[in-house]
Amino acid sequence: MRDLKLPEDRHPEKAHRPDKAQPKKPAWIRVKAPSGKGYAETHRIMRENKLVTVCEEAGCPNAGECWSQGHATMMIMGEICTRGCSFCNVATGRPDALDAFEPGRVAHAVKTLGLNHVVITSVDRDDLEDGGAEHFAQTIRAVRHQAPETTIEILTPDFLKCDDKVLEVVVEAKPDVFNHNLETVPGLYPSVRPGARYFHSLRLLQRVKEMDPSMFTKSGIMVGLGEDAQSVKQVMDDMRAADVDFLTIGQYLQPTPKHHAVDRFVHPDEFAAYEKAAYGKGFLMVSATPLTRSSYHAGDDFARLRENRLKKLGQA
Repeated sequence: MRDLKLPEDRHPEKAHRPDKAQPKKPAWIRVKAPSGKGYAETHRIMRENKLVTVCEEAGCPNAGECWSQGHATMMIMGEICTRGCSFCNVATGRPDALDAFEPGRVAHAVKTLGLNHVVITSVDRDDLEDGGAEHFAQTIRAVRHQAPETTIEILTPDFLKCDDKVLEVVVEAKPDVFNHNLETVPGLYPSVRPGARYFHSLRLLQRVKEMDPSMFTKSGIMVGLGEDAQSVKQVMDDMRAADVDFLTIGQYLQPTPKHHAVDRFVHPDEFAAYEKAAYGKGFLMVSATPLTRSSYHAGDDFARLRENRLKKLGQA
C-alpha cells in the first residue's frame, strides 16, 4: 500500500473551489423530484445490500427516472475517493479497506432487480497497488455467476499510479462495455481534473481495444465547464483515434457553490450538432443531450450499440 498524503477531511466542499453563485437552470435541465413505488423498491434493495450508488453520491439529476425503473449504478470500493476533482460531489479523503463481500452483494442486487444491463463504477483508489482492478474483476465474475444473462458495463478510474499490467486484470474479466470518461477537454484538466492526465486516459481506452478488439469502449465528457466547440470536436477526434465506440456528452451541473462554476448552460440545439458531428467522425453510438450521463439509458443504448456494430459489419 502506498504512503499517500490524502486530505483527512471527507467533505468534498472543503476540498474544492471558493464560493461562486450558480446560474439559474433553464427549463430544459429541470427534472422532477424522485418518488414512486419503483424508486422506493430500488432504494430498499440498495440499502439491504449495503451498496453505494453514484446516482446518490454524485447527485445525478436522472436518479428519480432510473430508480423508478429499477436501474441504479453501483459504486464499488467505498464512497471516499482519493482524488479531488473540482466537478465531482463524491467525498475526498482516505478510504476504508476494501470489503471482500461487496462483489457478492452487488451480484445479488443485480439478480434481485432483474437487470438486463448493469453499470458498475467506483471511486479512485490511488491507495491500492492495483487501483482496485482485481476488485472490479471479482465483481464482474460475481455478477456473471449470479445473473449470467445480464450484460455488464464498467466505468473505471484511470489506474494512473499503477503498473500497466493491472488493466489486463479488468479486461480479462470480460465486461461487455469498458467505459472510462475523459470528463473534459485537455485544456481544462488543470482546473477540473488536476489529479488525472488526459493522454493517459486516452491511452487507457486505446489499450483496452488492443487487448480485446471485440470489447466495446465508451467515454464521455461534460460541457458547460468553459470549453469551446473546437476543443470538443478535437476530443472526438482523439477518441476515434483510440477506436472508442460510444461517446456521451452531457451538461455539467455544479453540485455546490464550492465546486467548479458552470460556465454556461449549453442549448439542446448545440447538443444535437455535437451528436451529428460525432456520428460523422465514425462513432457507433452517441448520446448527447443536456441530461445525458454515462449510465443514463445505458441498457437501451447498449442494445443499439450492438445493432449498429452488426450493421457496420453488414450482418444486420
